[in-house]
Parts: sequence; C-alpha cells; structure tokens
Amino acid sequence: MACTAPKRVCIVGSGNWGSAIAKIVGSNALRQKHIDDRVTMYVYEEMINGKKLTEIINEQHENVKYLPGHKLPPNVVAVPDVVDAAKDADILIFVIPHQFIRTLCSTLLGKIKPTAIALSLIKGFDRAEGGGIDLISHIITRHLKIPCAVLMGANLANEVADEKFCETTIGCKDVRNGPLLRDIIQTDYFRVVVVDDEDTVEVCGALKNIVACGAGFVDGLGLGDNTKAAVIRLGLMEMVKFVDVFYPGGKLSTFFESCGVADLITTCYGGRNRKVSEAYVKTGKSIKELEDEMLNGQKLQGPFTAEEVNYMLKNRGMEDKFPLFTAIHRICTGQLRPAGFIDCIRNHPEHMNSNLDTYESGRSIRNSKL
Repeated sequence: MACTAPKRVCIVGSGNWGSAIAKIVGSNALRQKHIDDRVTMYVYEEMINGKKLTEIINEQHENVKYLPGHKLPPNVVAVPDVVDAAKDADILIFVIPHQFIRTLCSTLLGKIKPTAIALSLIKGFDRAEGGGIDLISHIITRHLKIPCAVLMGANLANEVADEKFCETTIGCKDVRNGPLLRDIIQTDYFRVVVVDDEDTVEVCGALKNIVACGAGFVDGLGLGDNTKAAVIRLGLMEMVKFVDVFYPGGKLSTFFESCGVADLITTCYGGRNRKVSEAYVKTGKSIKELEDEMLNGQKLQGPFTAEEVNYMLKNRGMEDKFPLFTAIHRICTGQLRPAGFIDCIRNHPEHMNSNLDTYESGRSIRNSKL
C-alpha cells in the first residue's frame, strides 16, 4: 500500500487571529508526520518602516504589525500572492475579514486542488444577492466547490498566542475530515471539540459580535454588571431564536459548546466590539473613526453583522421579535441614541409572561442533548 503524502496547509489571512493560528499550525506541522512541514500564510503586502511585511515575517518570524512579540515557527512562510500560497494546499484555513471573502474566492477559483478542504475561522455573515444572509462557509463551498467546516470559540487571539488555556469548537459534517482538522489545530492549551452542527457553530460566531456591541454600550453608559448580564442573557436567547427561525435543525446543545455561551461571554467582556462600542458611547465619535484609531488596521465585525441581520429581519417583518439585535443596529447607524438602549429591551418578549415564543423556540430546536 502506498504511503499517503503529508497534507499541505495554507492559512489564508495574517491578522492577529490568523497569525495566532499560524503559530499553532506551524508547530503541529513539525510534530505530526501526516502534515507537511511547510505551512504557507497568505499575507496582504504592506510596507512597515520601508520594508515589506512578508520579508519581515520570513526573516524575523514575527508578524510585527498584527501579532507583535510572538515568534512564529520558522516553517510558516509568508506569501504575498494568495494563489501562490494556496495552489498546492490540501487544507485551506480562511482567516480574513468576511467582507473580502467573495473577491478572494473569485481569485482562487480553478487555481486550487479540487480535492482540497476548507476550514473557516471567519466570524460574520455576508448579504446574499436578492435578499437574505449567506454564511461564509456556504460562500466558500459554493464558489470554490470544496467542503468547508468552521471553527468558532472563546478565542481572543492574543490570549491564544500567549498559550493561555482555552477551548474551541469545530463544526464539521464530514466524519472523515473532523479528526484531521482537529489534529491540525489542537494543542495542550487549545482544546478542540468537534460537532456536526456546522451552521449553528458559524451563526453563533457571527451573532455574538452583535451582543458584544450591546455589552459595550452598557459599559459606556456605566450601567453595571447586572445590566450587562441581562444583555448577555437576552442576546443568547435571540441567538437561539435566530437559529431556530432561519437555520432550523440546529441543536440546542451547540449553544453550550465554546462557540456558544463561552464565546459570547468572553467577547462581551474582552473583545474589540465591546471595546469600540464603549468608546462610541463615551466619545461621541463615529464607529469608523474609532475603528481607525483603536484597531491597528483590524476590522470591526459587530456593526456590520448587525446591519446584515437587520436586513434579514426587516425582510421578514421580524424586527420587533429581536429587539436587542434591532436596538444595537439602530444605535450603530445613528438612528437611536445609546441612552435609549435599555428602553428598547425593557419590554423584551422574554420578559412578558403572556408571550412564551422565545422559550418555546429554544425548546423546539431539534436533537437537543439537554
């Protein structure tokens, strides 16, 4: 029997999260015989103090702009052309802002291995043509004609890079690919649970950024931890209901994996969406101004995702069924003053004894392990 060639891995993206994952994948590649030693990382070329970022990464083994202070394994090779980086890969790990996924897929179409598989770490939705929302994994599968699993969890990039213990969730329907993807990602400090509920895992990763904006508004208004806890709980209920309405067939148990309640909590206390939303209330500056000032070139996902979700809710006439999501969108777009946030959710359906819709929707999600 012929030996199976080691799998080649390409990381498509090199922000702080992409670089943190590159550190893990590169180290695992050196230890595991079924993964090729050389790991490519697509890097959008920038000039840093007169020198190309790719050259700095390949010479110093550090992404000095997006993950300074953390050494990357020397087998991680920065490549400025995405086709060159991805053309020989068996596994493509996508870690870019979700706004760029369609353009990037168009560039890669027909130029990757037809047998390749993908893993998306992208937290966000895209707006579908003709109305509605597209999941990023669905876009990748449809445009590149390869299967795409997802990874979401309570994984703040700098803490992962610092090797502080955390968990994550891979959603993968294919029982053959799940263990392979787990082996590429898992370490002693980064523990992976694989579930087959792909869509719910991905939806959680996107929606929690909306809730985190609400948590930031609470901090900016000085309303305290009790209020923030209420926003987190109501946000979780709206996440459950959203999946039940728009992606039926999900499992309630998935919300209790790292991709669900754990990611929601950590993002509402430590993520960039919370941080910028707090500053939005305190400074009166626009979201775009704060993004430019505070994120060092990184993109903010929460307000953009809130807009896409609102697009979906408005098409269905369901904005009043999701008052937390709706209020956050209105604040981000200047239609509502932050001070009015709590008034918008004071009479949330979850608080109305005569209205059990949210409770019943949570119970109705099929195949619950609870």
